[in-house]
Amino acid sequence: MALDEPKDTDNVYDVNGFQFVVDKDFYEKAKPVMVDFLGYGFKISSSIEFGPANSACGSCGSSSGGCG
Repeated sequence: MALDEPKDTDNVYDVNGFQFVVDKDFYEKAKPVMVDFLGYGFKISSSIEFGPANSACGSCGSSSGGCG
């Protein structure tokens, strides 16, 4: 999520005083897209499934290993 100005290739959605700009092609791949405000930031969910995150530092703070 980033600040951006709408382009011809975008859909624009006004929701509760917030304007969301989403590329039309991306939206077709990701729909449905949900944006929730959690009080400390936003949570974005969509139908896109991402693989596991880079686990090079996945055990930070655990007793089996850590970072740095």
